[in-house]
Amino acid sequence: MSIATLAKMTVPLATGDSPSAQGLLMPKLQYRFRVTFNNFGVSTPTTELTKQVIDVSRPSVSFEPITVDVYNSKINLAGKHSWESVTVNLREDMNNEVQKLVGEQLQKQVDFYEQSSAASGMDYKFTMTIEILDGGNGANVSNTLETFELYGCFVESANYNQLNYATSDVVTIALTIKFDNAIQTPQGTGIGSAIGRTLNTLATGGGI
Repeated sequence: MSIATLAKMTVPLATGDSPSAQGLLMPKLQYRFRVTFNNFGVSTPTTELTKQVIDVSRPSVSFEPITVDVYNSKINLAGKHSWESVTVNLREDMNNEVQKLVGEQLQKQVDFYEQSSAASGMDYKFTMTIEILDGGNGANVSNTLETFELYGCFVESANYNQLNYATSDVVTIALTIKFDNAIQTPQGTGIGSAIGRTLNTLATGGGI
């Protein structure tokens, strides 16, 4: 039986665009992902964190608006940008490996016992990688579809959550992670693409 009809299951496109009969591209799936940490805590490896991740939020960036008042109107420009914190929820394990690594990272930021803080950010900051995978595993090697690399990370908050006689839920730790910059790799596929600096070349541009 012909399956040509499946190629029509998409939005019809305007004349001159790519053929509407090409069908719908496979979407990325939320549950196919991996999170890795580099220079997090002191103990190695940090793969126990990767194995115990429940969920993670993807980066979010916003720009401060700049308003320029002119004769009868207002002109809006993009000001400085800022990255919102990401959240990672982790399961705790019976060997306390997750708890140990999280505690080590917090101690790097502030020694709670001695009440002593790190001398500089480079003493405690780490990098974090969020990858979307294609579903491969075992003998079928997984391929990475997208990678967000987060630089200059530190733990903004660590919530050890609650214990409860009335549930069968696992014990978790919720981390809020602040970072300085995020780049999508390989470069050319998103944020961090080498498009060069534009100088008054767009139709929407102008003196301001």
